[in-house]
Parts: sequence; structure tokens; C-alpha cells
Amino acid sequence: MNNVIMRKIVVTAEYQPLADRQLVGSVTISTPPGNGTDVIFRGDDGGEVPWIPGQWHDFRSIDLSAVQVKGAPGDVVTVVEGTWA
Repeated sequence: MNNVIMRKIVVTAEYQPLADRQLVGSVTISTPPGNGTDVIFRGDDGGEVPWIPGQWHDFRSIDLSAVQVKGAPGDVVTVVEGTWA
């Protein structure tokens, strides 16, 4: 079964996952150009990785529940993906 999921995640000052349960798919994650500041992603080594407004990257077979983000309240991260069951 194939599914398309489109999400807008409003970031907060505390890290939060992009999904509340395991969700694996091929995705484009972006920080829209309308954001006021950088969104911070938690790196695989625990460090902070800033994404500037308008930045986007494609990922293949990524678990969105393992991706942690934080930033200025009101800024967003968008996710467009496909899943396969």
C-alpha cells in the first residue's frame, strides 16, 4: 500500500520529533522561506544543525520519529513523503 503524507510541523523552543511514532519513507524536508529564523535539527552526534529559511533536502528511507527539531515558536518545518507497507 502506498500513501502520501503532507505535514506542517510548528516548531517549539524544545526538541520534538517530526512524527510521534515510527514512520519511514522517502521525504523532502524543508524550512519554508517565510520562517523568521533558523530551525535547529539535532544531528546524529547530538550537535545542533541549523537550517536557514528556504533550505530543503531529500531523504530516502528515513524514520521521521528519529528526526528532532526546535526553533522559534511559530516557525515551521514541512514534510512531503511517500510510505510503503
